[in-house]
Amino acid sequence: MIRIGNFPDTVNEYAARSVAALVVILSLSTIFTQSLWLAAALAYGFAARVLYGPKFSVFAKLAIHGIVPIFGLGNKTVAGPPKRFAQLVGLVFSGTAFALLYFGQIFFFQIVLGILVFFATLESVLGFCAGCFVFGFLIKWGLIPEEVCEKCNQLDFATKK
Repeated sequence: MIRIGNFPDTVNEYAARSVAALVVILSLSTIFTQSLWLAAALAYGFAARVLYGPKFSVFAKLAIHGIVPIFGLGNKTVAGPPKRFAQLVGLVFSGTAFALLYFGQIFFFQIVLGILVFFATLESVLGFCAGCFVFGFLIKWGLIPEEVCEKCNQLDFATKK
């Protein structure tokens, strides 16, 4: 039986950055082609990663079993819950972009996916996860209980003091 919500407690930072690079490529392809199929694939990938982690995500499988070992990127373990939150934000953006494209709102579709490209590029190139940054604030403000991310407490979030 498939268990929804089976996201790992920790993830490999280099795999996450590789997935972000693949998201940039697919997002740019979707912007330029205005393909509903590509937009749907993008949203599916985020949904799969939010619900199941890498289990049903083609990009995650490619990153974990292909990109990371081929390029010898190694393993840098980071907390999973902030990454899951970032994937949820990506799902909101990609789902919104899909709906905008479906209803013919091309300009707004391009803006929404452009924002997604910007933040996915920050993640893939610089290793800055904006969703993770926001997640740290949500914990600090008490909107997310600290128990959700016990491993996060061991990491140095810029928002934690």
